[in-house]
Amino acid sequence: MTYKVKDISLAEKGRLLIEWAEKHMPVLMKIRERFAREKPLDGIRISASLHVTKETAVLVRTLIAGGATVTLVPSNPLSTQDEVAAALAEDGVHVYAWKGMNEKEYYNAIGFAISQEPVVTMDDGADLTVTLHKLALGVKSNEVSYALETAGDRDFAKLISGVYGGTEETTTGVIRLRAMAKEGTLRYPIIAVNDSYTKYLFDNRYGTGQSTWDGILRATNILVAGKVVVVAGYGWVGRGIAMRAKGGLGARRVIVTEVNPVRALEAVFDGFEVMPMGEAAEIGDIFITATGDINAITLDHILKMKDGAVLANAGHFNVEIDVAGLERVAAEKRRIRDYVVEYRLPNGKRVYLLAEGRLVNLVAAEGGHPSEVMDMSFSNQALAVEYIVKNRGGKLQLGVHKLPDELDMEVARLKLETMGIRIDQLTEEQRRYISSWGLGT
Repeated sequence: MTYKVKDISLAEKGRLLIEWAEKHMPVLMKIRERFAREKPLDGIRISASLHVTKETAVLVRTLIAGGATVTLVPSNPLSTQDEVAAALAEDGVHVYAWKGMNEKEYYNAIGFAISQEPVVTMDDGADLTVTLHKLALGVKSNEVSYALETAGDRDFAKLISGVYGGTEETTTGVIRLRAMAKEGTLRYPIIAVNDSYTKYLFDNRYGTGQSTWDGILRATNILVAGKVVVVAGYGWVGRGIAMRAKGGLGARRVIVTEVNPVRALEAVFDGFEVMPMGEAAEIGDIFITATGDINAITLDHILKMKDGAVLANAGHFNVEIDVAGLERVAAEKRRIRDYVVEYRLPNGKRVYLLAEGRLVNLVAAEGGHPSEVMDMSFSNQALAVEYIVKNRGGKLQLGVHKLPDELDMEVARLKLETMGIRIDQLTEEQRRYISSWGLGT
């Protein structure tokens, strides 16, 4: 089997979507031109667990231009653009993805990616990396059993010893991998692409900030103006969501909930109200989680909410809202729109859960962030893979690393160049001044 997708006949539509993304991802296209000339990834087997979107397809094509063989599986059961999966499959990419996978199918896909015996892994949430480690360490779980169905019978300890390194795209995944490194479980080095400035300052704030609201509005078609919006978490994702609610969408009040006192103080100084979720639950009309942690909104919070409250999640996994608790106590449940489920609570009130509590921007919007911002994120991914390959053979220490700043700055420079924007350069005198200690008043 070389691929498994929903409908291969969707390929032509997928190619048009990819073409549209390529026109809006000029930095990655410049990297592709260089990769095509230099072939820095010649013979490299890459397995990637990423959202299967048109932007990801541009990255995959860039890696292939560099000489790599690429296997692509999802990093979320509901985020795949089936047209894109079909187009990549028809072009010879090993794709195992379709929108609406159940848990077994999702981990079958992860197992398929492992079966290709990659020497580089690419992740968005760390499911591929973690599952490969569990297989190598002999850890038992339902997810591992599902992955084994497609990964086959092989020496996973030997397989993992041959991996040069991996990349990680998102905050949640970096947290998981740092935890593995801390306890000594991690078996190969990871580049935390999420920590690059041209990723998290732009992708998380501007990309997720816009696409989260895109998903909410497509799912519900509600008016934000005049409503009270509650944002759980004031990291870069939460900032972007709160900023757009307050500025462009006209929310009457924007409330931030936080556990980190510095971020809470930033939210206050940025002009937002800050209070505990227990208080905000009684006030809000629209609730959006962006914490990267479990149960940011608990069942107790939900039971306090107004009749008609809307719940959405912008964090990577569907754990930030207590969906299991909601399912357990609901007196009635019905699907109102494609990505909107109404729950009638024991107190008679109704709340509306979007996208099953999964990433609303990837489930209910077109497929995540705008291409222009993914241009930088995926340029970092491409350069991270090249960096891993150049530093294979033990040059990279075991652990989670930041992509070198000079590569991050190169992405920013190329982005400005493609936008037609020029900036000043330091003079030699200025360089000497900021690198010396002797000059003062």
